[in-house]
Formats: sequence, structure tokens, C-alpha cells
Amino acid sequence: MPLTLHAATVPTWLQVTAATRALVDKAEAWCDANSESAEAITGACLAENMWSFDWQINSVWMHSAHALDAVQKGAFEPDFTDIPGSFDACRAKLDKARDGMLALDPDTLEGIAENNVDFVLGGTVRMSFTVQNFLLSFSNPNFFFHATTAYDILRMKGLEIGKRDYLGAPAIKD
Repeated sequence: MPLTLHAATVPTWLQVTAATRALVDKAEAWCDANSESAEAITGACLAENMWSFDWQINSVWMHSAHALDAVQKGAFEPDFTDIPGSFDACRAKLDKARDGMLALDPDTLEGIAENNVDFVLGGTVRMSFTVQNFLLSFSNPNFFFHATTAYDILRMKGLEIGKRDYLGAPAIKD
């Protein structure tokens, strides 16, 4: 059976999104246990020229549900307007990502896989892709980069988390 575009992206994005949401809960518990402010995590960066934890969370949403919505419209423009600044807002953004992915009919991606989608930044088309190439070669690596960076920020801050926390619940055989 051939692998569909939906099967190649959405189930794993859902898995990692759920795991990232659980990491937000662990980060909040760590702040409470260590008398740290939420900002100690949400505003933390791996390096000065990198985005903070809350921006990483926004990017997990952006390169999953937002990307899936965008490819249906034919244009992806990054959305930097609603950066979650609290743990509750991070959870809400990840819930929005999950809900957007779950709402997509799997057959929709197959029907538009060869359609054009433009990457638009500042009102200018920067790159053009097929939907399939955009999701697999642009959104997919970006999604995992930002989920991993959120995880790495938590490790840097001292949370006792490991690979299983990042992976979440894999799709095991029943």
C-alpha cells in the first residue's frame, strides 16, 4: 500500500504535538517546584539570535495546522501575530494545532498534492513548491526543528526529560 501525503505527515505531527504539549505541563511543574517564573521558560532561548520557547511553540503550530490550511489556499505566509506568552497560551496553541490537523480530511491532501503553493514573506513570493514538496521538504523539517528546539530549551533549563518525553506515544501495533 502506498504511503499517502497525509500519512507521511499528520500522524507523526500529532504525536510530537501531543508530546510537546506534555512538555509544557512539565515545564510549568518545574517552574512551580523551583520557584521560577513562567517567563524563565517561555522567554528562554538556546542562543541570543534564536527564538524563545514560546516562539518555538508557535512554530510547531505554524508548520503543522497553519501549513495544512495554507496549502489548501495556495500560499503559506508565516504568522507571527499570536505568540503564546504563558503556559496556558502555549497549550492553547498546541491544541489549535492538534484540532486543525484532526479536522483535515486525509483525501484532501491527495487531491491537491501537485498543486502550487507559494511561500510568501513580507508580501513577496520567496519560493514556489508543489503542496507535496512544501509539506515534505519545508514544513516537515521546520516542524521537527522547532519541536526539538523547544525540548532542547527545557533540557538547557535543567528539566529532567528524555527522548521518551520528546517522542510521545508512537503508533505501536495493537
